[in-house]
Amino acid sequence: MKHWWQDAFFYHIYPLGFCGAEAENPAPGQGMGPGFDASGGGNPGAGDGNPGVAGGTPGAPDRLARIGDALGEVAATGCNAIYLGPVLESSAHGYDTADYYHTDRRLGDDAALARLVERIHGAGMHVILDGVFHHVGRDFWAFRKLREEGERSAYRNWFRGVDFSGDNRFGDGFVYHGWEGNEDLVALDLTNPDVVDHLLGAVEWMMRDLGIDGLRLDVAYLLNADFMRALRERTEAVSADLGGEEFWLMGEAIHGDYTELVAPDRLHSATNYECYKGLWSSHNDGNFFEIAHSLSRQFAPGGIYEGMLLYNFADNHDVDRVASVLAEPGHLYSLYALLMNMPGIPSVYYGSEYGQRGARRGGSDRDLRPRWEDIETSDPGLRDHLAGLQELRRAHPALRVGGYRQLHVDHTTLVFERTAPAGTAGEAGSPGAGPGEAAGPVIVAVNAAGEGTEVEVETEAGTRKLSVPAYGYRVLAV
Repeated sequence: MKHWWQDAFFYHIYPLGFCGAEAENPAPGQGMGPGFDASGGGNPGAGDGNPGVAGGTPGAPDRLARIGDALGEVAATGCNAIYLGPVLESSAHGYDTADYYHTDRRLGDDAALARLVERIHGAGMHVILDGVFHHVGRDFWAFRKLREEGERSAYRNWFRGVDFSGDNRFGDGFVYHGWEGNEDLVALDLTNPDVVDHLLGAVEWMMRDLGIDGLRLDVAYLLNADFMRALRERTEAVSADLGGEEFWLMGEAIHGDYTELVAPDRLHSATNYECYKGLWSSHNDGNFFEIAHSLSRQFAPGGIYEGMLLYNFADNHDVDRVASVLAEPGHLYSLYALLMNMPGIPSVYYGSEYGQRGARRGGSDRDLRPRWEDIETSDPGLRDHLAGLQELRRAHPALRVGGYRQLHVDHTTLVFERTAPAGTAGEAGSPGAGPGEAAGPVIVAVNAAGEGTEVEVETEAGTRKLSVPAYGYRVLAV
């Protein structure tokens, strides 16, 4: 079975920044919450006296239309899928959820979000949202209930580590677990069936009412396996009921063994932070042996993630822009040549296709998340470079789903072979070649040096000599 994400090249947007939303929500979750059963089910607590507001915040500005208006420029990168960062009601940065069943009022209402998803689909792209299910913000409706009602609250077991024998820094009269000790982000108890039902109900709402195609799970490395299994089971059931494509689940994995997340009964993919680091540091250090080691360890025959389609990126909303990290601007071209041709699913963070710079300052991420109007098109040629690389991926199934075999590595050059699995289109894991596609193996050579180079490699078809331009690449169909 061919899955849509096998052919995806993602464009990652952080909507609150892109759309120029206020840093703080003036009334997070007010008038929303469990009183309005947006999902038609799976929203425990309905009818508890909080009337809610159907459809989100009436009269909220439709800032999300800015994303729809930019789709032409997004498409010019060659991207065919969009990952929208947090868009649900939150207090500040989006990862502090106040309500899972409504759009953040700073961006628009639920109808505005549904319109954006429809526009993205109309542009021929898939769309996924952020699923922040490990923790919520302190304005989350059930946590507000706990603060108001104290020990007698029916929601004390919705959160991990609640203990009324101590106190937190806010003076609530109890302690609780936060994400990595951060009391602004309250850890949910994902072993509580009511919590799980509430979250899965929200996912079903996103699938049925918004029409999204997948989720990126925030801090997936902290989600328990039973919750991931329940999520996979629910999304597969809803997909079958809707009669559409399979729903994609991708998890954020900053460290650890990705096979603990990616499995037939859990997630389809995970973020490849190991190669994220290797991509830029191999360039800065003039040490392609580092990224070559990671790629072989992960994807070569017998590799620990062989056959797995991980989510590859050069930067995102949490890390410094790659243009600010690389010491040599020309390395943007060779780095993206590696990113687009290595095993996995490539992505670009909005603005980085133009060489946008940005770095964390004083612990703040704001410079990483600018308004779309503030993106500097300092290197328009880089966007064309990405589009050309995507054209090659479209033409060669080997570059999308093929295996990996290293042919040559030195300090500034890496050559490898990608070979698509045998089979025809439609067979599980074997997309084969479609109309206008070449089914054979492909050799990829990437050069990070400031001058052209020649490299000789041994392939199954014999010895090949490749000329690779400065900061460039060569793709050769065998």
